[in-house]
Amino acid sequence: MGGPAQRFATVALIGRYASAGIAEPLQRLASFLVGRGHAVVLDAETAQCTPLPGYRTAPAEELGRKAQLAIVVGGDGTMLSIARRLAPFDVPLIGINQGRLGFLTDIALADMESALSPMLDGRYVEETRTLLDATLMRAAGGGERTLALNDVVVGRGAMGGMIDCAVTIDGNFVYAMRADGLIVATPTGSTAYALSAQGPIVDPVVAALLLVPVAPHALTNRPIAVRDSAVIEITLLRGKDASLHCDGQAHFALVERDRIVVRRAADRLRLLHPQDHDHFAMLRQKLHWSETPERLRP
Repeated sequence: MGGPAQRFATVALIGRYASAGIAEPLQRLASFLVGRGHAVVLDAETAQCTPLPGYRTAPAEELGRKAQLAIVVGGDGTMLSIARRLAPFDVPLIGINQGRLGFLTDIALADMESALSPMLDGRYVEETRTLLDATLMRAAGGGERTLALNDVVVGRGAMGGMIDCAVTIDGNFVYAMRADGLIVATPTGSTAYALSAQGPIVDPVVAALLLVPVAPHALTNRPIAVRDSAVIEITLLRGKDASLHCDGQAHFALVERDRIVVRRAADRLRLLHPQDHDHFAMLRQKLHWSETPERLRP
């Protein structure tokens, strides 16, 4: 596929919006890429908060059409936001971590150039991640539709009590549940909100979706995993101030009898990692597995 610069002729840069200290690594990264012969285009929303004079800017949709690679500097929230917008264009993403945990943005800022050089030369590991297609069907008619990489959550509002919802899978009734909420998560999202609700950690290569109750009234309501081709429908039966959240970034108020249909999206996210990437080593590091309690004390 030609030399390194031709492999990824145009590289899109996305930075964590309005983040202190993001300008220096973005400028450093842009200069590094140009020095290697790549064209650089900056995400328009990033440029509004952190302009880089001398570089072209474009909205996400245009980035998807013009770039062969996108590099995200920020945290997992930044990656979630841009992933949903670029997945339909089949543009691979690389994550540079300027956040906290960094499950998706897995390259350390200090290692940026040394990690990217072989990757831009074509030496990388590629993996694909499932996205969720969530359709909100209003009881009064009409609705909304959005994508999620981590999870789709039906939950109670800040002022509301527990909600009652009915769940079907492929049209078959599964249960009616009273709880604070219900999480439908991808394997990617198994280390996000679903993890704090006692859901299992799922290897990203497993073709599964998770249903994880949040504080269920009946202790027998346990997390379950289903094949990722299943169609999950959640109907809000009772609950004031209930809401739908997708990746914690898209939010919709719910009323009783609203229905949410969740299925695997047609598009998938492409992630690139360094060749030595090990998913379980990353989990061990981020989640402090093997650490003894006394070593975890502040």
